[in-house]
Amino acid sequence: MAELQYSIVIPAYNEEARIGATLEGVLTCIAQRNWSAEVLVVNDGSRDATAQIVRDVALEHPFVRLIENQSNRGKGYSVRNGILQARAPIVMFTDADLSSPMEEAELLFAALAAGADVAIGSRWLDRRRQTIQQPLYRRFFGRCFNWFTRLIMALPFADTQCGFKAFRREAVQKIFIRQRIERWGFDPELLFIALRLGLKVKEVSVTWGHDERSRISYLRDGVQMIQELLRIRWYAFTGLYDAENLQLESGLSDCGCSRSNPTSPATNPK
Repeated sequence: MAELQYSIVIPAYNEEARIGATLEGVLTCIAQRNWSAEVLVVNDGSRDATAQIVRDVALEHPFVRLIENQSNRGKGYSVRNGILQARAPIVMFTDADLSSPMEEAELLFAALAAGADVAIGSRWLDRRRQTIQQPLYRRFFGRCFNWFTRLIMALPFADTQCGFKAFRREAVQKIFIRQRIERWGFDPELLFIALRLGLKVKEVSVTWGHDERSRISYLRDGVQMIQELLRIRWYAFTGLYDAENLQLESGLSDCGCSRSNPTSPATNPK
């Protein structure tokens, strides 16, 4: 059995319309590139057939694992749940719509191989790589949020929100035990923690295409994300990210999760 190289985490909530095609794309990429990988789909309390579709795929591909949240907890919680159960030396997460094609992960892996601890996909470093652009109003609110994030968090990145990020195992163990934000604002929190710990973060331009089925509301969720940014600053000020305030334990301290096929082999689907 080949040594496990990559863990690919996909958070999913009510994704029955997309998760089958997404897994097909991920599995095809793994096979074509001969990766030794596992795929972890974290079902965030879906009320549709998401979990069953993943189970059906896992019957044919035992390196696909379904992780169940006991209830809907949010994207940040789901990513953390999957990341902390991943087993490979390189761990990444991608959105369930595969807005960035799975093949683009090679760019993230190359950045890690070149010395980065964290590699993040960016839609804005090279706008020419956007195959389908967002509507104007989404671009406006997205750029406003990014500006506000840079102002409040002092993050030097063009794009903090792209759901396409990869981590070395050592960085995972340092960052995700400190993560506290469970919903949309978790991305800047991860980057804030990484820089606070002195880790090297590399922003990488990736191909990306907007999906009209995106569920984020820039009005409702934007207000919540701004509140979460202020919470991150408060957590840092009060020392909640400091080592002496952490519960260092294996797995999640409050996950209420279950695993599917925990001993399944992690090999490429040839």
